[in-house]
Amino acid sequence: MAVKILVFLLLAICFCSSLALSSQIYQGKWKLLKRSIGISAMHMALLPNDRIITFDRSNFGPSNITLPQGKCTKDLHTTDCYAHAVEFDPATRNIRPLTFLTDTWCSSGALSPEGVLVQSGGYRLGELVVRYLKPCLDCDWEEDPNGLMSPRWYASNQILPNGKIIVVGGRFQFSYEFIPKTSVSDSTLYQLPFLKETRHSPQIPNNLYPFLHLSTDGNLFIFANDRAILLDYTRHRVIRNYPVLPGGVSRNYPSTGSSVLLPVTLSTNSRTTPDAEILICGGTLPDSNKKADAGVFVPASNSCGRLKITSENPNWVMEEMPFNRVMGDMILLPTGDVLVINGAAKGTAGWGVAREPVLNPVLYRTIPCNGVEINKFEILSPSTIPRMYHSTAHLLSDGRVLVGGSNPNINYNFSTNFPTELSLEAFYPPYLLMSNKPRPLITAIKPGVLLEYNQNISIEFELRAGDNHDHAHVGDNIYVTMVAPSFTTHSFAMNQKLLILALDGPVQKIGSWNHVAKGHAPASGAVAPPGHYQLFVVHEGIPSKAKWVKIM
Repeated sequence: MAVKILVFLLLAICFCSSLALSSQIYQGKWKLLKRSIGISAMHMALLPNDRIITFDRSNFGPSNITLPQGKCTKDLHTTDCYAHAVEFDPATRNIRPLTFLTDTWCSSGALSPEGVLVQSGGYRLGELVVRYLKPCLDCDWEEDPNGLMSPRWYASNQILPNGKIIVVGGRFQFSYEFIPKTSVSDSTLYQLPFLKETRHSPQIPNNLYPFLHLSTDGNLFIFANDRAILLDYTRHRVIRNYPVLPGGVSRNYPSTGSSVLLPVTLSTNSRTTPDAEILICGGTLPDSNKKADAGVFVPASNSCGRLKITSENPNWVMEEMPFNRVMGDMILLPTGDVLVINGAAKGTAGWGVAREPVLNPVLYRTIPCNGVEINKFEILSPSTIPRMYHSTAHLLSDGRVLVGGSNPNINYNFSTNFPTELSLEAFYPPYLLMSNKPRPLITAIKPGVLLEYNQNISIEFELRAGDNHDHAHVGDNIYVTMVAPSFTTHSFAMNQKLLILALDGPVQKIGSWNHVAKGHAPASGAVAPPGHYQLFVVHEGIPSKAKWVKIM
């Protein structure tokens, strides 16, 4: 039965992918949501109340938005009445300034199981700080000045099966630790020589913001520069070394590529460990940053590598994007496809050291059709706004992708070739523009939105066919996905994950337009760490709006 269901899901996804093959290029649409939110969106996260939290750094001087009266921050030398973080409501486009006491420049974060944004590290007085923001209407940042044991600047985070957050690396920090500190083991600093070994040189590390992905066996995949390991963080030992990614290209900051864990297809057999496969795209040569500082802008890479990290004998499978791209963001869409967006064609990450912005997003399809390779890359409609260094992107619950940021300048500067960008745009993927196909509407999740591992669940939804749609086939080609919201900065969406749920059989029709999909919640925290997820029903490549669920 499990094999039949998997084949059904693959056929459904193949059917959706084939629709795009016959379509013209440059699909999708852009819409300006807010010309200025007052700050440049260097970091971005989505809370379970569908508010976007975005912030930059607090040591560059005035932003374009002030704090409410009485919220100014003070140190020995200055008083700062400007906000450097805001809450944005995509539904109303309202913004609310938030208060930081310490500098969050090039920091990291994750969403806790309770839905609290946990944000760690930063610059100077902020490098040991852990900050918390609850998802409530008038909440503001709370800061623990000694939340970290080691300074974390350019580190990466990942939520773990037990709900803890692991913080890995940072500038000249070859170690990892856990937050929050609630036990003796959390108060220990663990060395990780791999981070020192993967530096291109002491002057050009090429391993900052390492890519972290939780494997489906519960261990941690860590990629830095062009190499990767699998870390058993409970016994604190490396249990696997993976082959070097071919091509001589560095993929981590400042040779910034991007990485995703590709969709994980779950099985009805809870004892089966699903496959886990990593995709890494873009980046540039390891010495590009040094050359760019001297005025030589090296073309970025257009290569991608796929690696099935759970395979007995894993090897990289290489592919090529339509564009060279450095500093691109890779965002998992509800369909399971990957959106590659933002970035530049030459240069590297850093102030003023990139050229030729890449304005066209690219859609990367993730699954072959009946074992036959398809054209995986589709070029989409371009933006008119360059999004280069310090730009971000994030999936919204309505299926759009929010895009913001870009400030390749040491301070706010609006008169250069690539000025500081304070705007937010929404990109509408092609699936939101198919007016001749019905979009599912989730009406109920039973027994409720609070889920337990391996629990039987039913997702009820409406599917109203339009006049031009074949009513006889409404209900075919349907699958259900769950997306873990990410913390996005510097071209890496930390904690991003998409699960294709195991269904017990074909979707049932229970009324004129009403249907029910019956299946199982994820089986364990290794596959789906506890916390909040966006649940989507996808019909013929068109996702519903998400319903938030929480795995206990």
